[in-house]
Amino acid sequence: MTIILFFILLTFLQTFSVVAQQRNGSVPVGASLTATDDIEPWLSPSGDFAFGFKQIQGKDYFVLSIWYAKIPDQTIVWYPQPNPMVSRGSKVELTNERGLVLSDPQGREMWSSSRSISNVAYGVMNDTGNFVIVDRNLSNIWESFDYPSDTMLPTQILERGGVINSKLTQTNFSRGRFQLRMLQGGNLVLNSRDPEFDFPYAAYYESKTNDSSNSSNSGSQLIFDATGYMYILRVNGQRFNLTIRNTALSSEVYYYRTTLDYDGVLTLYSHPKNPIGNTRWDVIWSEGGVICSHVGGHDDSRACGFNNVCNLETERPNCECAQGFSLLDPNDPNGDCMLDFTPRCEEGESSEDLDFLELINVNWPMSDYEHLRSVREEDCRNSCKEDCFCAVAIYNDNQCWKKQLPLINGRKGRGEISKVLVKFRKGEVPQRPTKFPEEKKDKKTLVIIISSVLGSSMFVNVVLVSLICLGFLLNYKKVSHHYPRSKVVNTNLSHFTYEELVEATNVFKEELGKGAFGIVYKGVIGENVVAVKKLDKVFDDGEKEFQSEVNAIARTHHKNLVRLLGYCDEGEHRLLVYEYMSNGTLASFLFGDEKPSWEQRSNIALGIAKGLAYLHEECSTQVIHCDIKPQNILLDEYYNAKISDFGLAKLLMMNESRTNTGIRGTKGYVAPEWFRNTPVTVKVDVYSFGVLLLEIISCRKSVTDNESGDEYGSILTDWAWDCYQERNLDGFIENDLEAVDDYEKLTTFVMVALWCVQENPSQRPTMRKVIQMLDGVIEVSEPPCPFPFSITTS
Repeated sequence: MTIILFFILLTFLQTFSVVAQQRNGSVPVGASLTATDDIEPWLSPSGDFAFGFKQIQGKDYFVLSIWYAKIPDQTIVWYPQPNPMVSRGSKVELTNERGLVLSDPQGREMWSSSRSISNVAYGVMNDTGNFVIVDRNLSNIWESFDYPSDTMLPTQILERGGVINSKLTQTNFSRGRFQLRMLQGGNLVLNSRDPEFDFPYAAYYESKTNDSSNSSNSGSQLIFDATGYMYILRVNGQRFNLTIRNTALSSEVYYYRTTLDYDGVLTLYSHPKNPIGNTRWDVIWSEGGVICSHVGGHDDSRACGFNNVCNLETERPNCECAQGFSLLDPNDPNGDCMLDFTPRCEEGESSEDLDFLELINVNWPMSDYEHLRSVREEDCRNSCKEDCFCAVAIYNDNQCWKKQLPLINGRKGRGEISKVLVKFRKGEVPQRPTKFPEEKKDKKTLVIIISSVLGSSMFVNVVLVSLICLGFLLNYKKVSHHYPRSKVVNTNLSHFTYEELVEATNVFKEELGKGAFGIVYKGVIGENVVAVKKLDKVFDDGEKEFQSEVNAIARTHHKNLVRLLGYCDEGEHRLLVYEYMSNGTLASFLFGDEKPSWEQRSNIALGIAKGLAYLHEECSTQVIHCDIKPQNILLDEYYNAKISDFGLAKLLMMNESRTNTGIRGTKGYVAPEWFRNTPVTVKVDVYSFGVLLLEIISCRKSVTDNESGDEYGSILTDWAWDCYQERNLDGFIENDLEAVDDYEKLTTFVMVALWCVQENPSQRPTMRKVIQMLDGVIEVSEPPCPFPFSITTS
């Protein structure tokens, strides 16, 4: 009895200690939070700020974040980047050696505050909104203020080199399109960024505090002081004011925050700490609202995504798709738009089959590839009709600008007097996007009409209800017939139970790699080592990938393709069993510490080409892989290359040559036609192979960080073309002596790669011809510039 009482007392004291620590903002090592509906956050001493998981409204996702705990909307002011959204059951823990560690429900690490800190004593959620980790010497070793998301708080400082990124949308906390940067030269700028390659576009605001003639006059820090006043502190101690001190709004009565909103506007807000009636954030100051007017000329500010249009007549940036276009992602209004119809002609098609949709008060002043002067409108129309690259023509004052997709820096306003002509095939009637207010009105009218009809007769009610029930029954049977759940494939592959694969992988102990939909584990079945891919997403895309991958690979038999041995389709469990590749991925082989031999790399490139040629031309069902990259090429014990991961494959019957589908693949390897809403063919794989071939030749990644210091910049294809033009292939391969000794083959390989990455798909060779060129069976002609359409202005 005494022992039981002792444990009860000990448990009570531990609980009391944790509660007491949380009341003063202190968080002990070992403390953790789990993403559930009712979890209590870690509070600052005053209770102003909370640290924990916030549920995204209307979704079963959570964001690890810091927020205002006392105001009704509980605005989030910090979250880890770049992908802070996690699923229910995820956990964050304060550890002794890593600080804060965020893991998913399966225990996989998603983010950590640091990989190098140690001797953590405790964490503390301060009343400033800054979460601090303290070591045993009572030194601050990590602060959330040093890693801002989209918001700065009073007492926070942004040093030179500091970056603040906007959210993607109001409810999507992924890294967005806009940045606030304190440049190394002392200039504070606002700019948009390329979401695919992560490089900045032209600034649409700059403080101009970079004085090259007098470095002491340059900006040093962006400071947000405790009173809500923002300024740039120069090296000489002088201030460059961004806002004005507002003594009427005391920091004792009001909260302040400065947020780079998802539309690209930097905004200073205030909110009463004890609101009476007023429960909103009021705007005190903003910068960047004129971003739309900065497009044009050579300023590539990209207020909106590809083919999107920025409204010049609103106070804040407002992007909307023009008539004939619709959003690629309906949840991202600032993102890319796509055409609602086929954008351009086929070779040999009669111009009589084409027509134009006319847009008013709209303009895309950049990205034209041909400028015709002193022409009539009819001539402009005919020239675009006869040019299969021309998707849009803009006519004004006897001048014609021909443009191909994607279009950039679109503008809308009464001052835009040019006539925009969007080409389409007759019979494919362009659809005007439905506005939300009209949609609501139509639905409301429909409800009224139906209600009137239903209320007119009991007999009608009975008939309609019977028809509706019959319709649901027939639809249910139809869906059940076309989407069986128990048997996905009909092949002679081995069928494993889930328990068999749990045992084979030792409860999924050893991870070999991971992809967008699943993780690959090492396993043993009988005496054979295997790789087991476990699909961990239960939504539709995971099901689609499972069906696609099993049906595709089950029919393939080639030495340069990874062999599928079996599968598991049991309840919610979807797993694939592959042959094991002992030498891992091509990515780890190419980009390791030592450069592989030229002979090995040459053989690997040829093997990949042969595998792709088989998929494109020799399978009973043609397969477009859609995601060729080093991570999806595996190497066996003899370093033979084998293509893996058909989860993104698009299957075509042999009498089909093209397909319309959403953008697939990985940045750096995606062919340009994916962004143009045009039918894609096997040539998208040829493009990706071209990029991969350049990586194999140079042992460089296709896309790198601009700030890495590497002289070739961020895009490998650009660098390859420059080196080829300048006949400086030695620089491209960094004086790889083995490759230099085989200079003829090296030149051939580079030329083949440049043919493969041509912007125009029709100019790319087939994979069969690629093999012949690599083998030296046919001569390789001089490749043209892969990207001939330079950005000019109208």
